[in-house]
Amino acid sequence: MKVDIEPNWALQLKDEFEKEYFVSLTSFVRSAYLTKTVFPKPTDLFSAFRLCPFDKVRVVVLGQDPYHGAGQAHGLSFSVHEGITVPPSLKNIFKEIASDVGTPSPASGNLERWAEQGVLLLNATLTVESGLPASHQGQGWETFTDVIIKKISNEKENVVFLLWGKYAQAKANLIDSKKHLVLTAPHPSPFSAHSGFFGCKHFSQTNAYLEKHRHSPIIW
Repeated sequence: MKVDIEPNWALQLKDEFEKEYFVSLTSFVRSAYLTKTVFPKPTDLFSAFRLCPFDKVRVVVLGQDPYHGAGQAHGLSFSVHEGITVPPSLKNIFKEIASDVGTPSPASGNLERWAEQGVLLLNATLTVESGLPASHQGQGWETFTDVIIKKISNEKENVVFLLWGKYAQAKANLIDSKKHLVLTAPHPSPFSAHSGFFGCKHFSQTNAYLEKHRHSPIIW
């Protein structure tokens, strides 16, 4: 696994790449790509970091796994490639945005436009085997992405963390809520969106907080 990561991120994470868990993770991921169908494709593995450099991060949206269907995952949580049907959770995110800030739901589920504005779309696990959700959990990715969350919390100020669902909310203990805004809600999946994700108004709250701290709002 080639760690092709944006220079500012590489500087922040250089110590991790030498650690035993990451060496073991690299071996596991390399073998998986060689012997199985794994998503996203290797060139998309670190897209979240390439599109949203460390010094530009203003919002973090934490997901769990990449999509495990063909052509969907491209290294950004909740996002899908251009031309791919918008998945149900992302449809619900777009519905809440439309209700909250008035932006109509787009036809495309590609969220690169968010990443380029400083939204880090981070999955806790960065790879998955085709058709097998959670298949690459427990191999070391979570250790790596926990370090990323802590780095952002420790090294930056006034970042908004959007934690949707119990899995993401369990990461709240990694974040200094005195320096940052942590917003929690049920997951936007069809199974839980009606129990509090709809109406959470996280997108307007995010922009109000950013503007309060002299950052430009996100164009959702």
